[in-house]
Amino acid sequence: MKRTFWITLAAVVAFGAILVARMPAAWLLPSGPKAPFSCTSIEGSLWSGACDGLIVQRMALGDVSWELQPLKFLLARLGAHVSMNRGSAHGSADVEVGFSGAVTARNLLADFALDPQLLPQLPPQLRGDAHADLKVLQASREGVLKQLQGTIEAHNLVDHAGHVTPLGSYVISFPGGAGEPVGQLRDLGGPLSVAGTLRLTSQGGFDVQALVAARPEATPELANNIKFLGSPDASGRRQFAMTGSF
Repeated sequence: MKRTFWITLAAVVAFGAILVARMPAAWLLPSGPKAPFSCTSIEGSLWSGACDGLIVQRMALGDVSWELQPLKFLLARLGAHVSMNRGSAHGSADVEVGFSGAVTARNLLADFALDPQLLPQLPPQLRGDAHADLKVLQASREGVLKQLQGTIEAHNLVDHAGHVTPLGSYVISFPGGAGEPVGQLRDLGGPLSVAGTLRLTSQGGFDVQALVAARPEATPELANNIKFLGSPDASGRRQFAMTGSF
């Protein structure tokens, strides 16, 4: 009897798993005016599907596809490989969500243009391209970054406020580890020599501390703006500091 019971239970569980896996995603994803997000169209199943024209809080994020990772269920987590495309922007990552609501992304790769519509926290006059290669990104349920390991690059930055001013390219490298994420900031060439740190605070803010100097190719306007940072040190570098919140 015991053997029959366990065989029956295993068959029921297997049937339920197959039923859920093959259930159309459109049956399970929320819809309607009060839904937290919406899709122009939904294809595939809960196990492997796609949401075209994803809109979250009136922001168009593009097309998203996913492949669930069933082994994550054994660790009491929901895991999936997720890909997103929005015009020339694209990204992918292995994403996990735990019972606490914390989100962890691994092997995150992304390329996108700096667009105020996609990143409203950015100055509207700033343009350029970004590339992210992150081994680990972990955020709390409230959206505060808890862990970050990898690099984020910004290329061909241009300030369109008044005169069009080239600002160069930069990289921030995060080593990972416990505590508030702190990345090493440096330039990748261009009109400014920059070296410093970027700290992401547990309150959802950021703190930048850097030394900045204008190179000979800097425009006269940019070189004059650097002088407002204060007196240079023996190497001609000036202290730059900025704090804020996301």
